[in-house]
Amino acid sequence: MASAVFSNPADSVTRCPGSSTRPGSGWGRAASPGAAELRPLSPLRPCPARPARPRSDGGPAVPAAEAPHGRLQQRRGRGGRAGPAGGAADGAAAGGGRAVSGGSRGSGTRPRSELGERNPAVFHGFCSTIVLNNPRRRNALSLPMLQSLRRDLLHDVKSRELRVIVIAAKGPVFCSGHDLKELSSEDDVKHHSQVFELCAEVMTLIQKLPVPVIAKVNGLATAAGCQLVASCDIAVASEKSQFATPGVNIGLFCSTPAVALGRSLPRKVALEMLFTGEPLSAHEALMHGLVSKVVPEDKLEEETMKISQKICESSKSVLALGKATFYRQITQDLDTAYKITTKVMVDNLTLRDGQEGIEAFVQKRKPVWSHSQEEKK
Repeated sequence: MASAVFSNPADSVTRCPGSSTRPGSGWGRAASPGAAELRPLSPLRPCPARPARPRSDGGPAVPAAEAPHGRLQQRRGRGGRAGPAGGAADGAAAGGGRAVSGGSRGSGTRPRSELGERNPAVFHGFCSTIVLNNPRRRNALSLPMLQSLRRDLLHDVKSRELRVIVIAAKGPVFCSGHDLKELSSEDDVKHHSQVFELCAEVMTLIQKLPVPVIAKVNGLATAAGCQLVASCDIAVASEKSQFATPGVNIGLFCSTPAVALGRSLPRKVALEMLFTGEPLSAHEALMHGLVSKVVPEDKLEEETMKISQKICESSKSVLALGKATFYRQITQDLDTAYKITTKVMVDNLTLRDGQEGIEAFVQKRKPVWSHSQEEKK
């Protein structure tokens, strides 16, 4: 599975072209030193680096090997045949997210991991992986990291081919939450508000996206990192993973993480985590509903891809309707929830894919999805 990778302060985003089931071409951008990359399930030839292009602001080109500290190096992968792809160093200043070289705003940070049979007639779309890659800072959700994460989540979201987004991390800590250096008294209230408001925006964005978002956790997730896991639609964790909200121990109660935790865990379990800061083991998190599955570390990638593959076999338009409806009704009283979902069931039947699925079932054949929001004529 090809992957996008980013980190902060040395935010590195790596992107390689995925193996496509249809003709096309790919191109890549050179990654900065130390950038990690999830290996594809099927072998892909490497993406060789090419000389950096001139910066869009007229400054000198920045070779990948000499990328300054705090830059966001990116590699973009287009759906195409597996094979080498050339590219140029590109990135965004960690503070402002401005592109260093050409490309549309926010582009270059999405992977395409193709899922489906190796048959041009059977194309299920692609799974896109975002990897937090700043293990030295415990993958903290700094302001630049949050800006990058928001940009990555939105990239390609309107593409008919995007089916699943996976959020993973490099290192023993999945995510340690906010960068406490950004929350010191040296920064003003306006900056603090910006950090928490953007974090809340990213967490709610995950549930508003039209595709499922899976957290692939292999390590410790604390505070806003635990909030990130709780905000995802599905979470798969390795047996060594742990989850905690220890803010109370340093005098900063995890009030914003409590929003996601309180909607994922039983109230008393969530409050014990928030009041004591003590961690839940992976199996305790599974028992209480914070994660969907717990597997051995060496099976984590396989299990995540198994879920992604299954999702990719369904209609994107039907999944988008179902996901939006689930989050809409879950906060309502019982009668209102049934009124909402009754109407949605009727609307679902008017979709082209709603009728295609029923016809395919009756005719005992596999459905051919259009992935379109259009109604059946």
